[in-house]
Amino acid sequence: MFLSKYDGYLKSADFLNLLMIDISGNIRVVTLPKGYVSEKILMDGIGFDASNYGYAKVSNSDMVAIPDMSTAFIEERGDFRNVHVFCDVVSADDNRSMFAHYPRNITRAACDYLRSCSVADDVKMLVEIEFYVFDSVQYSTDYNHSCYSVESREGLGDSNNTEPRFGLLKGYHRLSPQDKYRDFRDRSVSLMEAVGIPVKYHHHEVAASQLEVELDFLSIVEAGDKVCLAKWILRSVAEEMGLSVTFMPKPLNNMSGSSVHVHQFLEKDGKSIFPGDEMFNLSKEALSYTSGLLEHSLTGSLLAFTNPSTNSYRRLVPGFEAPISANFARGSRCAAVRIPSYVKKDATRIEYRTGDATANIYYMLSAMVMAGVDGIMRSADPIAQGFNSPEILEDKIFPLNLNTVLDRLSEDNAYLAPVFPKELIDLWIKIKREEAQYVYNAPTPQEYELYF
Repeated sequence: MFLSKYDGYLKSADFLNLLMIDISGNIRVVTLPKGYVSEKILMDGIGFDASNYGYAKVSNSDMVAIPDMSTAFIEERGDFRNVHVFCDVVSADDNRSMFAHYPRNITRAACDYLRSCSVADDVKMLVEIEFYVFDSVQYSTDYNHSCYSVESREGLGDSNNTEPRFGLLKGYHRLSPQDKYRDFRDRSVSLMEAVGIPVKYHHHEVAASQLEVELDFLSIVEAGDKVCLAKWILRSVAEEMGLSVTFMPKPLNNMSGSSVHVHQFLEKDGKSIFPGDEMFNLSKEALSYTSGLLEHSLTGSLLAFTNPSTNSYRRLVPGFEAPISANFARGSRCAAVRIPSYVKKDATRIEYRTGDATANIYYMLSAMVMAGVDGIMRSADPIAQGFNSPEILEDKIFPLNLNTVLDRLSEDNAYLAPVFPKELIDLWIKIKREEAQYVYNAPTPQEYELYF
């Protein structure tokens, strides 16, 4: 189990685990026994093969991971004490330059760009994580079959159809004992707090087996780290309790999708620059930032990082509170950008509601910042663009296909250029096109039902 945040001593630890992020946003790990850990290792790091993380060619794949000890925390696993620490990644040459494709470095570059433009000193992000948890999961695909099956004590699966249940889409804020996964969330959140992840609250979401954990505001690099840790903890606790967690945007047909909502504001001289006297108590900068988000979502290029999977576009369909058009409004759940109506004027912020957890969270947050800052630099006006509406705008529907948003990213990426290397954008498009080809070329059970 996870224990208190690391107190600065390695003497009592049996292992040092170096945590690194691959191109998809997943945590990878290299474990060092205590006998090998030294001051030199902490300063110089260890070499690894970045090609297996998706970043580099095999012919030029040597990179170095250097522990960022400010992120360290302790886990007791069986009879052993483990110190976990996120790593920075640098080149293996004598210069030891920061590897520009690495997700944590991308978020740092986005923050540096804010400062270089004199727009703000920092960006604060509050991330809501939605997900499903199941008691049983089976899936398989091959040339001659394709199937999946899930079961939940909350009414999913053949064995649960005769049990008392609240209804498949009536789960929002349900109380135990109808909420079967309260203990799972309590245990997960207590461990999150123990390792320094600030949690505002957790609750049952709309659908049966759908849950949410909402974190508190963090600076962008830390927000990326904490979201990755939170997902790891949720999966770890689920495994220990005989459950399975998925962050797929749309794991079930005709059920609510899961998203990653991101509340955000820019901060300068320790104060948010988003509250103001314009529409919805926003400042001119906040409106321009909103316009940038919506403009680059409408082209589809931003969606290539916020919604980078074929499954993302199973969720982005009408009828399930899914934000599918370039609109912003106060309190509207179908707006791509919502201005929460429950906060006081001096705390006014915006919430981007389109993204999901198939994203690399670091790339997602950074791309949002770059789109928003592009809007500020151009003094973009979302009202003049006709984006202000609480309802879906039929003439401003986002591209809703992965191949299409990848096409748009290849065309609309100049706003990302100060932070996202062109080689990384090209590599991202290549990887995601391969995923799209794999999924879109396969017949589905629904097609058999309709056409066989």
